[in-house]
Parts: sequence; C-alpha cells; structure tokens
Amino acid sequence: MPAPLDVLPLADGVGLPWDVPVDDAVGVIAAARASCGDSFVVRSGGSEYLFTFSPTGVESFYALPEGVASKGVADYLMLRRKLPDALFAGRRLLPSSLFRRDDVSSYLAHLDHALDATEDELGERGSVELFALTRRLGHRMGLASWAGPGCAEGDAFEELVRAFDVLDGSQAFVHPDAMAAVAASGKRDERTALDDVATVIEDAVRQHDSESQPDDGLFGRIVEAWASEAAEVRRRGIAMDVALIHIASMSNLMAALGWAIVDLLGHPEQLRLVVAGDADLAQRCALESTRLAQRSIMARAVVEPVAFDTGAGVVDVPPGWTIATLLPLLNTSVAPGLEGWEPARWNRHRLAEAGALASPMLVTAFGHGKHSCPAQPFSLSAMTMAMTRLLGGYDMTPLWEDYPCPVPAQIGGVARSAGRCEALYVRR
Repeated sequence: MPAPLDVLPLADGVGLPWDVPVDDAVGVIAAARASCGDSFVVRSGGSEYLFTFSPTGVESFYALPEGVASKGVADYLMLRRKLPDALFAGRRLLPSSLFRRDDVSSYLAHLDHALDATEDELGERGSVELFALTRRLGHRMGLASWAGPGCAEGDAFEELVRAFDVLDGSQAFVHPDAMAAVAASGKRDERTALDDVATVIEDAVRQHDSESQPDDGLFGRIVEAWASEAAEVRRRGIAMDVALIHIASMSNLMAALGWAIVDLLGHPEQLRLVVAGDADLAQRCALESTRLAQRSIMARAVVEPVAFDTGAGVVDVPPGWTIATLLPLLNTSVAPGLEGWEPARWNRHRLAEAGALASPMLVTAFGHGKHSCPAQPFSLSAMTMAMTRLLGGYDMTPLWEDYPCPVPAQIGGVARSAGRCEALYVRR
C-alpha cells in the first residue's frame, strides 16, 4: 500500500525563489537534498512540492501520464507569474503546433535568411554581446516563421523585438525574484507590450488579407483557425496566438546557442573542426553545451491522485501538489567526469556510455521518452547551422576572463549568463 507523504522528510525552512529571496536557487535545493536525501517535501508560498532525485524516482517522474501529472499545467502556472492572463485565454493554435515535419524545413530556411541579416548587421569587425546576438537572431527567425508578412524586417521587427523582450516569459524562471514586482504592478508593462504586439500583428493580418498568394505555413494556419470570427475579434485572436507561440518557442534555444558558442571559443581544436564543416561534431557540441547549461526544474502539476515510487517507497501524491526534479543536480554529478565539457560523450542524440549510469534518465539535454522536448531535432539542426555560419564567418575573441556564470536566482530552462559575454570579431 502507498504511504502518506508525511513519511518523507520535510526540507524545513526551504523556500523557492518566486516566493522568498534566495542567493542561489539551485544551491538551496542541493542543500535540501544533502540534508534530506533523494526524495523530500518542500512547502513554499502556500504550495507543496515533492522533489525526487533517485534513479527510480527520476524514472517514475518521466513515466507520469500527462492526464495525471501535467507538464502543461506546471508550465502555465510558471509562466502566468510573468505573462498577462489574456495571452492564455481562447488560444486556437498552441505552441504544440510548431513542429510539424514540413514546418521545420521552412524554419531552417528562415534561419538561413536571418543569419544573412545578422551578418549584414555585424559588418566587417566590431564587438558583440553573444547572448544578445543569439536572442536577436531567434526573434528574427521566429517572426519570419509565424508572425506574418513584414514582421521580420524594418520598423515592425524592431517594435516586436522591444515588445517581446518585455514579454519574455522565461523571466518567470530566470529572474523569479522579480515576479513579486511584476504582480504588484498588475503586469502593467507586460499588458502594454502585448497591446504593442497586437498592433503590429494586426497590420500583418491586413497585409495578408490583401494578398492573393495563399500562406500554407504556420501563420496561414493561425489565420484560418480564426476565419469564422468578426474582423476585430479575428485580428486580435490571430495576434494572441502568434504572441504565445513566439514567447514559448525561442528563448531557451537561443540561450543554448549562446553557450555553445562560448564553449567552442574555449576549445580551439573543436572550434577548428566545426568551422571546417564537421556537422556531426557541431551537433555533439550543441548537446554537450545544452546539458551543462541546464537549470531546468522539471515539474509536473498533479491533477489526479497518483501513487509515486520514490525509490525508497511508494507514496500517495494528491492533486494540487507538484512533483519535480532539478536537472543541474543530476546532469553533472551522477557519474565521474560529467562536470566537464566533452562532446565525444554523445553518440547521435544519446550518451555513448549511458549504461554506466544507474539510470540513463539521470542525464539529459532535452528530456526523455514522451517527455522529450519536441523541438530537439529542429533545435540541434538550428544550432548546428548557426554555429557553423557565425563561427565560420567570423574570427571571435572572447573578452571574458573567467567562464561565465548563470544567473544565481534562475531555476528553470537553459542558463542565462549573469554577466555580459562580449567578444571581438572580424570577418574571416
């Protein structure tokens, strides 16, 4: 028979960073694990969490059915700390619509054009902040892919970049300590930015309507989903679908690309081979940099009672709880050598020596099984293309002295750098 949750140790006094100030969000959970063991309870901000780190617990976590313990609900509860509720209400095409096979080839074509524009902006030589560079590249590729005509260039693009930088949903887990101020303001800046996005996208809808050429891409499908509505409702609905898809799609990918460039600049031999066109190595570098940069809290919101095997016993978890694990406490510590950057540890999308782990699910870049990120194939292709183009086109010299550190409060997603990562560049 499953046991009640009170058989598990309580991490007394531990709070999560969106509820209480913490100096190091990952360090707080690491200390609780050191004190309590591989499965323990955290009560924070009126919510209750079961954290699990044992091989059996992590395997049980990945086996949870979505209808019982929901990733979608957990993601929504995280993002709504930052984003206006109006963004989530009544959506017809969701981010899950992004990665149809025929769409991915068009996204990569848009990435190719976005890299052309990036090279034009960089010119022959100068200095650049790498994570700002990759974030802008992601905006340009994404907006070209699903935001409608004219949105990836000129004034419309710049207006959307400004608005989406305010509407960056990843701030909910990159700077969870800032969410109290967002709530206190009534999300004033975010609501204004969402209206700014709607204004630009609604103009793109009008342009789309005036053109005779059909759009068979994602934007065309969004437009079609709202075809039966009155004009004003239709335009606003299309704009909100585009906004949610864009917010959900790009930020972690482009942060991972930034770390991959940082890591290659620190490893001249692998850099030389990637620049020479070794696409397989570039993909392995992308996987390795993503693994090391993970700060993800993997969370499932329990919506139906579930018997959960922690590895030390089975416990009953009621609705309203969250079951979670934290990738940075697994990815670098469950076997010797994982703390270092070594692309050779990957064979295609898998660890070459996963059998040496107590469970292959203890280390990941993109998740496991049905909980794998659906964007993984596209993300690796996009990172490979972008690394090869940018590092092949420019000789870059990093200006940082020590390896960049993640934002200390971050608890989720791919790490953002706490400091600026400036590099000098000159066209090869």
